[in-house]
Amino acid sequence: MFPTNVCCRLLNRRTARCADYANRKTLVPDCIVLTPKLARSMDWLPETCAYRRVAQGQELPAWHPLVTGDPDSPRKAGATVAGRVLSESDVGDLEDFILDQPL
Repeated sequence: MFPTNVCCRLLNRRTARCADYANRKTLVPDCIVLTPKLARSMDWLPETCAYRRVAQGQELPAWHPLVTGDPDSPRKAGATVAGRVLSESDVGDLEDFILDQPL
């Protein structure tokens, strides 16, 4: 597995939120529905991933929406990929978008 700067076609690249969260699994069949249990086995998830942190018994960061009550707090804190990714709909071969390190 290699990090890229390519995101799911449903990701709103300005807000870094899913454009159709309720229907994401239907619209994108290989979308992973995360749980803390599943996150334990996914070492590729970022350290800031809430599911990963919960699975590891860590607290959520101060900017997390479950802490702040503000769904836009991650973007305000600069803790998202907002403005830094390309949609899978706009790119060709993913190999052309491999990064030296994750965003």
